[in-house]
Amino acid sequence: MKAYTKANLEQIVMLQLENLNAMNDLLSIMKLQNELLHNANKKLKDEISEFKEKSFRYQASRRNQK
Repeated sequence: MKAYTKANLEQIVMLQLENLNAMNDLLSIMKLQNELLHNANKKLKDEISEFKEKSFRYQASRRNQK
């Protein structure tokens, strides 16, 4: 069994705290990226729906002209 001094334990705790803070920062970045992806997907879905609607209207009006 290894004996730790108070200084050793304080150093270990500080390193763990730094790692925890770094992980928290990464999690915040991932949440932001997820939100940006969600917004981009929603916009793309809306644009595709709008394009399909315009395309359908154009095709329907062309059929009526013949």
